[in-house]
Amino acid sequence: MKRSLLPCLAVAGLLILLLCSISLAADDKKVDVLTIGDTTGDWGFPSPYGHYSRGPGYIRMSLIFDTLVWKDQNGYVPALAEKWKMEGSDAYVFDLRKNVTWNDNEKFTANDVVFTFDYIKQHPYQWVNAEPVKKAEALDDYTVKVYLNHSYAPFLDMIAGTLPILPEHIYKSVSNPAEFQDDRALVGTGPYKLLDYDKTIGTYLYEAYDGYYLGAPKVKQLKFVKVGSEVAKAALEKGDIDAIAVPAETVEALKKENFVVLDGPRDGITKIMVNHKKEPFSDARFRQALYYAIDRQALVDNALRGYGIIASAGLYSSDSEWYNSNVEQYKYDPSKAVELMSELGYAKDGQYFSRDKTALEIEMLVTSTSERVGEMVRQQLEKAGFKVTLRSVDSKTLDSLVMEWNFGLAINSHGGMGGDPEILNRIIGEGYTFNSARYTADPKLNDLLAAEVSVMDPAKRKELVSEVQTVYAMDLPALPLYYSNSYWAHDGKVNMYYTRQGIANGIPIAQNKLSFVK
Repeated sequence: MKRSLLPCLAVAGLLILLLCSISLAADDKKVDVLTIGDTTGDWGFPSPYGHYSRGPGYIRMSLIFDTLVWKDQNGYVPALAEKWKMEGSDAYVFDLRKNVTWNDNEKFTANDVVFTFDYIKQHPYQWVNAEPVKKAEALDDYTVKVYLNHSYAPFLDMIAGTLPILPEHIYKSVSNPAEFQDDRALVGTGPYKLLDYDKTIGTYLYEAYDGYYLGAPKVKQLKFVKVGSEVAKAALEKGDIDAIAVPAETVEALKKENFVVLDGPRDGITKIMVNHKKEPFSDARFRQALYYAIDRQALVDNALRGYGIIASAGLYSSDSEWYNSNVEQYKYDPSKAVELMSELGYAKDGQYFSRDKTALEIEMLVTSTSERVGEMVRQQLEKAGFKVTLRSVDSKTLDSLVMEWNFGLAINSHGGMGGDPEILNRIIGEGYTFNSARYTADPKLNDLLAAEVSVMDPAKRKELVSEVQTVYAMDLPALPLYYSNSYWAHDGKVNMYYTRQGIANGIPIAQNKLSFVK
């Protein structure tokens, strides 16, 4: 006797529909509070001109202010502009959304975009180089055309996708935006409004802006609290926080406890900043001697316990798509360091180098997070003959001393190396932040940096980026050490991810605001 399959198929279909509806319900489920741990805490007032000039500071600000273009885990997505196109090689046209309001309920229009581009010409914004932009023009209330002074390959990443758009009706009367830190400074078009910021203990509390153009955010309140890395795992396990960057050695245990652990991209570089403005650091041979005396692989094996990879002398790591394998790599060779120092007139007076009966003494700045690496580097340099003392300061003091050229050596770490190669201009050239060597002594290097951001052909641009690495590796205005592995753990309340090529201009942190919105 044959039995009809129709009832079974009907039941199966109902089950599939039920499971799909449950899945959709889970995806759409609101989260009352999401708490994110941060080892530093304070990253400044979260306005465009008030946040601290590192990635976490930008992310705090980006929750309140939107850009024309954004990125998710797959690439570019619309933000304030729903469509855009390139005209020729030196202009972009943006079609803006018509349903956007500022969080004080004023309407957003093309005038706000034009105002922002004009404003950063007079008041430079630390994260965006305004030089490529000639002007912005409103073609109508919701169309903007941006004219460039010259072709600029990374425009979408480094300008359109990084520049926070300002409300003209507020900022037009602000002459000192860095000092503008009241509630009106935080009127943005982004998904959140700031409820509370405590600089002393490093906490932030955000509330969803229900008038957001993509819909009321999924996470109703977003909290950032200071949590030391040594207790990150315990804080997750106790439920005190929902997400945090975790040490490599805790990853397997957290996975077994059903936490979601993301392997971060290797685009955070650690290097030694060198004060090439003063002797003896001003001579490239001296910087090369230092580099020969440092065993980068030993740093990875011991200081990082193997969780990382050495950086090339040309700045990139061997697993980067931009890596040039033909640059001089300065394989660990203390004898070569001695040889170069001899060329410079130095000889060992006992254990350490001296010249003209004057002992060579070097101070290297470190922070609490880089002391272990600093001590290993100190030992390696001393083995070769360099007398080095460590001076431990907090990270903001270190950055300030580097900016003021009030240092000899300093261990520095930053992200962005997985984004557009325009990052090379920012970490080599003059006019940028404490992450930059601010090195202009080599005209050939200057010309290559200018050329690589102007060439629109990807193959030609890659050739130029390779040439930059070759020249940089000879000059060594800063000494690349390694890229460390990074891990982000969370409890699965929201879908957190690493953004393709980093948030905005390349921030390698798994806190894309779209995770909290939908």
